[in-house]
Amino acid sequence: MKRDFIDEYNLIRTGSAGFYEQTRGLIAVWGREAAQFLNGLMTNDAAKLEDGAQMLAAFPNAQGRLLATVGVLRRGDKLLFETEAATREKVFRNLFRFTFAGDFFVEDLSDNFRYFEIFNSQSQISNPDFIKFRGNFGASVFVPNDAAEDFTNALKNENAVVISDELYEVLRIENGVPLYGVDADETTIVPELGIENLISYNKGCYVGQEIIARIHFRGHIAKQLTGLILEAEAKPGDELKSLDGKNAGRITSVTFSPTLGRFIALAFVRYDFLAEGTRLKIGETTVAVKHLPFVEQIS
Repeated sequence: MKRDFIDEYNLIRTGSAGFYEQTRGLIAVWGREAAQFLNGLMTNDAAKLEDGAQMLAAFPNAQGRLLATVGVLRRGDKLLFETEAATREKVFRNLFRFTFAGDFFVEDLSDNFRYFEIFNSQSQISNPDFIKFRGNFGASVFVPNDAAEDFTNALKNENAVVISDELYEVLRIENGVPLYGVDADETTIVPELGIENLISYNKGCYVGQEIIARIHFRGHIAKQLTGLILEAEAKPGDELKSLDGKNAGRITSVTFSPTLGRFIALAFVRYDFLAEGTRLKIGETTVAVKHLPFVEQIS
């Protein structure tokens, strides 16, 4: 790895401020029947959110498979949804079809804002015009387009690290953050993500609930996204085997972790092999299961 990359990585991992800009979706929902419609579509309970509170949720299809993961924030009479660029249009279409059925309105606000993930800092995000979510690495903030240049300049003046795509990918995998279309897609059953507080098992019916609840109440999923520490480099799609040759899963993302000094991977691993420290193989190379995250985020 290049020296400047390692320097920037070490700054972030030792607590220095940094920021990363990417494209993400921001969708507003409101109306007297909004909570009712939403609770029929997603895995968490929108009706319980108080003003200023937020939660994670997923939109499944009828088979319990993942359409999108979202952060949900109540702001006054509106519920705001943030989601990955890859699932923005899918979430909007899934919601918009209900605007003809009752007091339910949807607006895609994505193009009015720029999105930033902020590492190790709460500075510069107190502006009430900003829309703030809990991010994977600290704060995540949607900044109005006309304020974004001043926002980034202020962060740079505080010597915040501008995080590159390459550095973000390493941090993403170290933190165990799945990427739609890479680590998860519409073949993924929602509980297989293993994301805490993503699903309410106490609220009313929603699309895909029967399958998701059946998995929960039988005690475990067939496989789950988890981490692997590798003895040698591997690649996405590599198949995992148990030491006695049984199918154990497959790798989805790989990077080199400077903190651990090893190659690491995200992978779907079958239930029987999910215990931390379990030894598996890729060809003749041995790997070890590691619960996520690989590296605890400083915040």
